[in-house]
Amino acid sequence: QVQLVESGGGLVQPGGSLRLSCTASGSIASINVMGWYRQAPGKQRELVATITNGGRTDYANSVKGRFTISRDNAKNSLYLQMNSLKPEDTAVYFCKAVILAVDSGSYYNYWGQGTQVTVSS
Repeated sequence: QVQLVESGGGLVQPGGSLRLSCTASGSIASINVMGWYRQAPGKQRELVATITNGGRTDYANSVKGRFTISRDNAKNSLYLQMNSLKPEDTAVYFCKAVILAVDSGSYYNYWGQGTQVTVSS
């Protein structure tokens, strides 16, 4: 059984910073792409950033230059450093990983439970 657990959300003032973490655990054979998504109230879930197991990154235009995604393959962990936060960054942030579980013949998408980020003065 594979599980993703996020942490690091909270309340921060505009212009502040937060660092999100996500760790995958369970019977994992390999992890391919990992990414962060977010969903604001009344809106669809949207891509924030992704990173391949080789370290290639991609960002939504709205966060380029402010957010940095990284991963530690040895720890099966994913991170999101968020700087210069804006009220419009307020959302539930979800971690997603494309994982090959032990004894599985295919990669599947796994999601974390989400962590709330609120940017407000």
